[in-house]
Amino acid sequence: MESLDSDANSELPEKREVLTLPVLLLNRNFSPVSVATVRRAFVLLYGGAARAVDDTGETYDFSSWQQVPVRTRDDGLPVIGGHIRVPRVLHLLRYDRAPKVAVRLTRRNLMMRDQFQCQYCGRRPTTRELNVDHVVPRSRGGADSWENLVISCRTCNLRKGRRTPVEAGMCLLSVPHRPRWSTATQIRMVMREPFAEWQPFLQTA
Repeated sequence: MESLDSDANSELPEKREVLTLPVLLLNRNFSPVSVATVRRAFVLLYGGAARAVDDTGETYDFSSWQQVPVRTRDDGLPVIGGHIRVPRVLHLLRYDRAPKVAVRLTRRNLMMRDQFQCQYCGRRPTTRELNVDHVVPRSRGGADSWENLVISCRTCNLRKGRRTPVEAGMCLLSVPHRPRWSTATQIRMVMREPFAEWQPFLQTA
């Protein structure tokens, strides 16, 4: 199964390469588990490991999906005799696991956790004016960890310097922690504009 970091999750190019477009994969319980390319989705659909899901939630095997018309808003894959509609969502028939999401420690994910807000003064400046601050400075043995990193504005970052918040007379708005985001949350963050067909599954997960 393809990870959320695959090419399927990058922003769509202006010229749509149909086989690399993203398809949402659902487990047997209809919970989102991953995103795959159209190429991989058709392998799963043709091999009988998955069924395509339409806008109404009805599922189709490969043979019946071939009969579904390609609408103006759809992407079509050229086949002998015409086009086949590219599915936006696929239901995996034999996969029932709900993957545990390992949230990577990155600047963007720290900003998402802290809601793009300085954890000292509460301001929300532009992202260019936000810094990643070590609560316990690295020079004092502070680790690069979820529990020791927060987002701060430049002013607060300079004011705190190489001191702890207590030493600088500053208070944190919240205790830094490792976020527990669902797979759906991860997909929503990576895919800036998910297809409309994905929304019912991402909103309920």
